[in-house]
Amino acid sequence: MTACAIEGGSAGAAATADPEAEPEPEEPGEPGEPAEADGSGLLPESVADENAAKAGEAEEAEASSREADARPDADEVPADGAPLPRGFTLTADGAYAARLTAAPGPPGERAWYPERWTLDGPEPYAVPLPLDQPEEPDSEVAPLADGRVLIRRRVADRQMFSLLYPTGPGTGELLLGAVGCAEMTLLPPSPDGLCVYALAAGEDHASLWLVAGGAFGPEEVARIPGRCSGGVWLDRAGRMLALDRQEPGGGPVKAVAVDLGRQGEVTPLLQIAPGSDDRLLLADPDSGLLLLRSDAPGHDRLGWGVLGSCLPVRFPECLRLADVAVTPFAVQPGQMLMPESCAVALRIDGAPGSWVGVWRPAGRQLHQFAAPLGWVPGAGYWSRDGVLHLPYANGATPCGVALVNAPEDVEPSRLTGSTGGGEGGGEPSAAEAAPVVCKPVPLGQAPLHGAARPD
Repeated sequence: MTACAIEGGSAGAAATADPEAEPEPEEPGEPGEPAEADGSGLLPESVADENAAKAGEAEEAEASSREADARPDADEVPADGAPLPRGFTLTADGAYAARLTAAPGPPGERAWYPERWTLDGPEPYAVPLPLDQPEEPDSEVAPLADGRVLIRRRVADRQMFSLLYPTGPGTGELLLGAVGCAEMTLLPPSPDGLCVYALAAGEDHASLWLVAGGAFGPEEVARIPGRCSGGVWLDRAGRMLALDRQEPGGGPVKAVAVDLGRQGEVTPLLQIAPGSDDRLLLADPDSGLLLLRSDAPGHDRLGWGVLGSCLPVRFPECLRLADVAVTPFAVQPGQMLMPESCAVALRIDGAPGSWVGVWRPAGRQLHQFAAPLGWVPGAGYWSRDGVLHLPYANGATPCGVALVNAPEDVEPSRLTGSTGGGEGGGEPSAAEAAPVVCKPVPLGQAPLHGAARPD
């Protein structure tokens, strides 16, 4: 793997020890009551299904959703005739976003170009960044905190990187360099707003590249044994990065932490059960809240934990819906030392389409909302005061942001000593457990909360 340049950086601990003995699989809980769609009319609801076949169907729906997100769908057109929104990437502070879009035209003949959205002003607005020739639909873009947009283009067996920026009526381009690699994926922009990293996955190792923000063009900063995917930042400094890794010889997928301040040192992060696939989906650096997906309970479940805590990993029953895929995409920031009070936004994909869910670990309730027309599924960010911003574009509004206030749970969780099941079949939050005096340990050593409770 080669690179050529054209143009002439307190982290949380992530070390773990061996996990405890593998617990028995969790028994399915009682089906919960359907949640209502708040604010935007009622949505068709489904409840948790104890039948194993139903669980398998939900997992297949989730896998199909992930595959649909990964592949470009250039010939699909929304019902209102507006251009199809492409993958939408936000800066960590939500000030800028970027996507690949196209002017209306016949399917398969549209010219794709990058577009930057400015979201931190009184009115959101979009700036097109076209060049002399259209972009390929598999190109990737990522915004920086200074308003420039990084673009990754594949040219033969090389990856080319440039920075785009508006220059009056035109678009300026700063060439950064190239990496000799057939496949590469941009990771979410660094929380510092200055750097962008890319991951090149090989058969027995993965290479992590700093492709924007370096001094001399693309630079390989770490080589990690095994097959890696994902990419979640664990701190505000842009030093600790979580990746999902499978060992070179095969085996389960486990999230690991990569310390970019120590030459890419790798330490275990999630080890819920010895043979389980444990993937990290989201992390909030302020509170330490982690959103994860694991098959430790017997099949894939959405769960949560706290980085560095000795409290158990939880798999809320209210997030287990039949025939839909539920994926978290944003966590409310600024809740220092209060992970259970963080509002979490979730993308819900089912036969009717995609809509939005809001949930708090302390609440045991999933609130569901209809998404705005033209919403890019999975795009959004929280303000510190609990307002969810959902970017959208349609024929009437080329650049818009819908605001959703985080709903309050009808029955807030009791803070001490409850042992009964919650409304809707939810798991108890960690705050409901009896106080435990113990030394904080990494999440990998926290016991799996598994067995269902009798009602």
